[in-house]
Amino acid sequence: MSTSNLPSCGLYRTTEQIGPVPAGRLVFFHNHGDPGPGIYLPESWHLNRARFSKKGVPLPDEAAASTLEPLPPEGLYSVREPFHCCAKQCVAFQEDLLVQLGYNREGKPILFVPEWTEMGLSLPERGQGVEGDFLARLSPLKVRSTSLEGHGPSMETGRTRH
Repeated sequence: MSTSNLPSCGLYRTTEQIGPVPAGRLVFFHNHGDPGPGIYLPESWHLNRARFSKKGVPLPDEAAASTLEPLPPEGLYSVREPFHCCAKQCVAFQEDLLVQLGYNREGKPILFVPEWTEMGLSLPERGQGVEGDFLARLSPLKVRSTSLEGHGPSMETGRTRH
């Protein structure tokens, strides 16, 4: 399988079944995985970010990669233009609000609103599911990050590490 025709590594939602992974699942796609390009399912979440399995499901062929729906990276964003979570307008997200973008197992977006507490910035465990074109109203923020794997500090702009 030629990796030149494959999408970039990152977060995706399956739109069709790939091996044992059903449609409608959050996955991390590696275009250079071992034993080849494949998808990795989330095993858990930590601070609203998915942690993916080290064991993936190889793609049966290049065509399977074209069925993956790309998702914006998890991370911190700023609201550029106000919007509501859904057509019912349950929750409003105001301009300049700091939000954290995450996903559930089905790859549906969830926004978490961090809060200042006596201990510092706190990430809530519960967020609000969002619908529609809200992503066009968010700007990714650059956040200094120290790798858990000992690679030292780096700047993340809403990128998922794997």
